[in-house]
Amino acid sequence: MTDRWQFDVPTAGTKLLPPDARYMEALSSQGYGFEVAVADLVDNSIDAGAHDVVIHFLRDEDRLVSLLVIDDGKGMTEDELDVAMTVGGRRDYDAKALGMFGTGLKSASLSHASSVTVVTKTRRTRAVGRRWLMERAVSGYQCDIVAPDYAQSLIDRYAERPIVWQGTVIRWDGVKNFPAHGGGGQTDRYLHRTINRLGLQLGLYLHRFLARDDFNITIAVEDVTTGTEYMNFGVEPLDPFGYPKVGHPEYPRTFTAALPSVGDVPLSAHVWPAKSTLDEYKAVGSVLDRQGFYFYRHDRLVQAGGWNNFRQPDQHLSLARVAVDLPEKSDEVFRLTVKKEGVETSPEFADALSKASDADGRLFTEYVAAAESVYREARRRSGTTRRAVIAPGKGFDPFVREAVEDELPVLPGEDPIAIRWQKIDNGNFFDIDRENRVITLNQHYRSALLGGRRGGLNDAPTVKSLMYLLLHQVFEKEYSGSREKDNLQLWQSILVAAARAELERMADDD
Repeated sequence: MTDRWQFDVPTAGTKLLPPDARYMEALSSQGYGFEVAVADLVDNSIDAGAHDVVIHFLRDEDRLVSLLVIDDGKGMTEDELDVAMTVGGRRDYDAKALGMFGTGLKSASLSHASSVTVVTKTRRTRAVGRRWLMERAVSGYQCDIVAPDYAQSLIDRYAERPIVWQGTVIRWDGVKNFPAHGGGGQTDRYLHRTINRLGLQLGLYLHRFLARDDFNITIAVEDVTTGTEYMNFGVEPLDPFGYPKVGHPEYPRTFTAALPSVGDVPLSAHVWPAKSTLDEYKAVGSVLDRQGFYFYRHDRLVQAGGWNNFRQPDQHLSLARVAVDLPEKSDEVFRLTVKKEGVETSPEFADALSKASDADGRLFTEYVAAAESVYREARRRSGTTRRAVIAPGKGFDPFVREAVEDELPVLPGEDPIAIRWQKIDNGNFFDIDRENRVITLNQHYRSALLGGRRGGLNDAPTVKSLMYLLLHQVFEKEYSGSREKDNLQLWQSILVAAARAELERMADDD
């Protein structure tokens, strides 16, 4: 080719190309987890200067009907509400605001609900409301105007709890992961699991705000027919650096990473004490997930763990945590994801870490070695060296997977062991697929082992844990010897007998 390369692309004018209405579908398909989506709404409350936020699950007997987030913030005028409900609506964010992109309210809400209604009132203006109905939004960005009388009645419903003179109510209807049928205690179990996870999420990611005397989050459940309040409790802060005693006597220490693009960035390096059972330590994923960098933006945690290409996660570094407050205008090095649950860093950051040092000239890499030594010393003092295992995977409850990874070294680079229910010969309680690393449990005995409860992907955690402890070594060997084969047959016989006894007991109860 002989044409000279053009470093700038020549243009011949411009053309307006507005987004297709189906963009709303794309906006609602960004993979927001339920807890992450609710946290995004609470961010808006914080930006509005709220002191009290209530997350309200509404049920009609056994059926969950709506989720609301209510705050006593400054509220919005009608014009401000229109901007807030506009996709990518332009507004001037405060220098310390948690919002950034103008999409969080819409994308978080429509990821989990078929409609989102926002009703708001300032001290000087009347209550106004807007509603995005997904089916109408995708046909042409048609946003409903909420009837003024209803807008005021919704504000009045939450008078003094927490709205006084001003505030905002966000209402989700048609929530996608609410149980379709709440009978048999299904709704109660859903609420228990979901509220527990939500409390941990909010307590962790907003712990600096919750530690203040003037900010509270309450989660409540109410029956809309009877007015009965089933639950009402405050979310407690979960400080990921809130250990009762230090894991290493020379830490925490502050290192400085010199970044040409943004200047010096302080790194507050901590070592947790070994074998902690506190929620502050265990609330974040597995031992591999919870180590590394905890990035904050305007006091809001936006990434909990991860080494951001500085190094690979390692079980021996499970006690290492580093707090980093992101500097202002640092997008060239630190790019926050839209969902505010991760930070992408440029190679400049990883390079700076290898040279980062504290006031005494100690290198950041020495901190990593110190955190590893605390973990290894704790293992040595326990007096036993546990053999590395293949981790449990799909079908095991997350708490079980976490416990295994806490207690046992995990073989790196190995696919985990899955467990599932399936029809097999009734003379067997389990089957093993060594090649695909699957333990199959006999579907015939499932209802008896669950005591008549409804099953799910991670059901029967006790039975599955015992099966993992019995069988994980089978997957860690290339073949089974005669003694191992005899043990497998022994376990089959005894477990089948026990399962059949469970079936008989269930028949007697009927």
